[in-house]
Amino acid sequence: MAWSPETYNKFKSERFAPFYDLMDLVKVKPGLHVIDLGCGTGELTRKLADKLPDSRVFGIDTSPEMLAESDAFKRTHLNFAQRSIEEQLGIPQQWDLVFSNAAVQWAENHRELIPNIVSKVRSGGQLLIQMPAQHHNISNQMLHELALEEPFRSALNGWTRTSPVLDIDEYAQLLFESRCRTMTVFEKIYPLVLQDATALFDWVSGTALLPYLERLQGELATEFTNEYQKKLRDRFPKAPVFYPFKRIILEGSL
Repeated sequence: MAWSPETYNKFKSERFAPFYDLMDLVKVKPGLHVIDLGCGTGELTRKLADKLPDSRVFGIDTSPEMLAESDAFKRTHLNFAQRSIEEQLGIPQQWDLVFSNAAVQWAENHRELIPNIVSKVRSGGQLLIQMPAQHHNISNQMLHELALEEPFRSALNGWTRTSPVLDIDEYAQLLFESRCRTMTVFEKIYPLVLQDATALFDWVSGTALLPYLERLQGELATEFTNEYQKKLRDRFPKAPVFYPFKRIILEGSL
């Protein structure tokens, strides 16, 4: 997907809030080897690196557009590379801290993914993951329903973005089966207070809308966008808009 740092960062403070909750769970030790799966522009990876004394931190992301911004955040022992989570998991290397903020929701099959990620954590190490609870968020449900309406259903050949995100009890079970000695697993609402439904559309357009527009061409992409905006206005007629954005936080220690 072609990510836009400008669009994604339009709501920077709202997107950063769950990152800080995740970072509060980090067990700070010196000299850690750390990987950030889905580092984006690298801005938050730098904040993580600054918290960890004498540590080596490596961030990966699939988006060249996002990584183009990462040079501003590099420092000694903090580096970045273009690579998918799946590619990284295929490399036989373990880490003291595996960290991922708002990225693993784009990887498939979490029942296999989570144990694979945990396997990259050294004994005595820690796993930290934050992701949107896509299956519980209204904006994602509305996109799914719209994609099943004509003419979009035919144009997409029945495809919809089926979220791989699980319920939190399933994640807890996966962490337990992956031999995590302790864990913290919870879902939290991060209230978004937006000017109106158009602002809510701007929020979604930086992430969840992208896979649909990738698969629709020309006028159909415009029609899909317009219809989605209309549905958001109908669903959220009041101004300002209060949107209860739900996110999942996972922490496991080995």
